Amino acid sequence: MGERKFLGLESIREANEAIARVRARMIASQDRQKTYAVPKIRVIEFLVGNYVFLRVSPMKGVRIFRKKEKLRPRILVLLEILERIGQVTYRLALPPALSGVHNLFHVSMFRKYVLQLSHVLGYETLSLQEDLSYEEKSVQILDKKD
Repeated sequence: MGERKFLGLESIREANEAIARVRARMIASQDRQKTYAVPKIRVIEFLVGNYVFLRVSPMKGVRIFRKKEKLRPRILVLLEILERIGQVTYRLALPPALSGVHNLFHVSMFRKYVLQLSHVLGYETLSLQEDLSYEEKSVQILDKKD
């Protein structure tokens, strides 16, 4: 039925060399990309007892005064750090209203709070769902146009 070709040692060696070249090029491109990304990484560390603002996002689809999503408030409340679990994971002291939410959070959800003695925090309690989202409600109408 025709001549049968067997894979010889030469073709296996060529395939292995091609794989090695591809791996070397992939490593070179990854290293090149890493040099761009590594300077942008900032290491954020908090101490136990520090206070941080927890960042949340409002419910999708609910708009207040027709503001775009980027203008919506995303900071919840000032919370105390109870424990450092890993390099980027912290346990927070959550209020009783959030007892159903797990109290471990990634450091990317925090905003640093600088303690000032003259700073008085006034905040409203929000009714949060289990997924840390909330529904925005209008407080007052500031302007009317006919």
